[in-house]
Amino acid sequence: MSRFFCSQSLFCATLTIMKDLAFNRRASYDYALLDRYVAGIVLSGSEVKSVKTGHVSLKGAFVTIRGTELFLTNALIPRYAHAHKDTKHEDTRSRKLLLHRSEIRSLIGKVHVQGLTLVPIRLYTQKQLVKLEFALAKGKKEYDKRSDIGEREAKRRIARVMRQYQ
Repeated sequence: MSRFFCSQSLFCATLTIMKDLAFNRRASYDYALLDRYVAGIVLSGSEVKSVKTGHVSLKGAFVTIRGTELFLTNALIPRYAHAHKDTKHEDTRSRKLLLHRSEIRSLIGKVHVQGLTLVPIRLYTQKQLVKLEFALAKGKKEYDKRSDIGEREAKRRIARVMRQYQ
C-alpha cells in the first residue's frame, strides 16, 4: 500500500495498488463492451500462487452461466512450479465467480433477453485478493471492426499533423 498527501500536507486517502495479472486484449477488438463488473474468483492455494506469479492467460476465456451461478471457463492457470506434487488441478477448469445475487440475476436477464455475452477483460489483485473484471458485451461485425480501425488511424494522423505544427 502506498499513501499520498494533499497539496495542503494533510493526509487524504490511502491508495491500494492494483497489479494487473492478465489482460484480454482481444476483447475490445471483438466485442463492444457495454457494462463492466468486478467479481471475486474461487481458486485453490496453488492456483493463487500461480496467478500471482503471472502464470495465467485469459486468451479464449469466457464467462458462463450455470443455474444461478457464474463461472470463468477456459482460462489457463497452470500448476504452480513449487507446489507439492500431490496438488493437482486441471489447467483450464471452470472457476466460480463471486458476485451479489442481485447482480447475477440482472446479468442472467440481460444475457438471455438481449442476447449479450460476458467477456473477461482482466485479472488483477486488490490487496491480497484476486479479482476478475468482465464486461457485458455485444459481438462486433466485420464492418464494425473496420470502422473502428479507420477511426483510430484518422486520430493518429490528426495527432501527427498537430505535433508537426506545434
